[in-house]
Amino acid sequence: MLKEDVLRLVNQRETESIELKSSLSKLEEIVEAISGFSNTKGGKILIGVSNNGKILGVKIGKDTVERLTNKIAQNTDPKVQPRISIQEINKKKIIVIDVKEGVDKLVLAFGRPYKRVGKSTVRMSKDEYERLILEKHKEKLRFDNQICEEASYDDIDESTVNWFIERYEFLIGRKLHLSGAELVKSFGCLAKIDEEVRLTNVGVLLFGKDPQKFYPNSRVTVVIYPGRSIGTKHIDLRDFEGTLFKIIDDVDDFIKKNIHTYSYLKKKQVPRESIPQYPYFVIRELLVNAVAHRDYNLSGARAIIKIFEDRIEYQSPGPLPKGITPENITEEVYHRNPILMKVLSKVKYVEEIGEGWDRVIEETKNHPLKPKAPKIEDTGLSVIVTIYSPEKLELMGMDLNERQKKIIKFIEENKRMTTSQCAHLLNVSNDTALRELLKLRSLGLIGQKGVGRGTYYTIK
Repeated sequence: MLKEDVLRLVNQRETESIELKSSLSKLEEIVEAISGFSNTKGGKILIGVSNNGKILGVKIGKDTVERLTNKIAQNTDPKVQPRISIQEINKKKIIVIDVKEGVDKLVLAFGRPYKRVGKSTVRMSKDEYERLILEKHKEKLRFDNQICEEASYDDIDESTVNWFIERYEFLIGRKLHLSGAELVKSFGCLAKIDEEVRLTNVGVLLFGKDPQKFYPNSRVTVVIYPGRSIGTKHIDLRDFEGTLFKIIDDVDDFIKKNIHTYSYLKKKQVPRESIPQYPYFVIRELLVNAVAHRDYNLSGARAIIKIFEDRIEYQSPGPLPKGITPENITEEVYHRNPILMKVLSKVKYVEEIGEGWDRVIEETKNHPLKPKAPKIEDTGLSVIVTIYSPEKLELMGMDLNERQKKIIKFIEENKRMTTSQCAHLLNVSNDTALRELLKLRSLGLIGQKGVGRGTYYTIK
């Protein structure tokens, strides 16, 4: 470190990341601070500086640093070997210990765990330490890197493997000289146990003949409701099964067939333009997230997608991963199922680097229908992401005249309109009213129902 950097640290006094010690006689406190910094966000210990920032200096011998390094290593578990340097300020020498944040934040000092809270090093509670140990072992026992005990290599679907290879080769632009089994194994979907090739959990979900035989709730349910709330009635309810590749493609197609597409003419433009109710990228990205980021250890839960008149809700089992919140999700990247994400990214079903949510926001913001921004809710048991339909058709940027806007507003409020009602509303003849209604119908904004005198119009 430069002398100026050390002076800046001294002037800051003690903070969450800076500890000042007057001398090497405070060895026990120094080691405890190293545990605290390792288990929090890292930090620096300056030895030879008083609590009020006065530089006292320490006596440095030829083996001082070596003995200090050994003392730290002997009294920490796992052994910590921080970077130690000597700086001279005002002809006085101080020792700077640079402590990095621990990988799993389970560093003990004299057999006890510590953490940094504000300017103090405090001992962790038993419950907190046990929680950290549990988190560490949970990472080792992730769902996606475990062998599916009930499955054998015979459960792999060769046709899906061949499809995957063809798509992967097309995307990378070259031929692979690997067998299907070798490629799938290289991505963590197969493993060799006692000379026997076995499918991993991810291998079953992506390449199994019948994934739901082993994981029944890996299916996705889509429900379509007629209004804006859940009632006893629904228009449609379907369960989608198969490999995750098939589920994603089938559900994506089903949703897109069950949303509105608005068709309209721009001034001085002959071809019509079609605008989907929701951005197509957003529909698919949130679907992929619902199956790729869900907690598959929750065997009694499945991903559910609810389509309402004014929104779509994607419900994925499991809370947001530790450290990820609805507020920081665009800045932080964490994959609950990294192997699954890696394989999906190889064939462009997902962006592994974590830019998907950023693009969801961008696509929503740039969509010509101007819907509200998506909302993320963590219930503790599941994550629900909601995307919204535009609230008013006038916001679509379509070239509607005042009469047409009045008609749309009337139908929105009253659910239907007849030709005579339109004529009365606009104070025009029935023929003029009919022309306006037929124009709106040609734009794809309203639909016509009934025949003869029973004809009426509704929002399409």
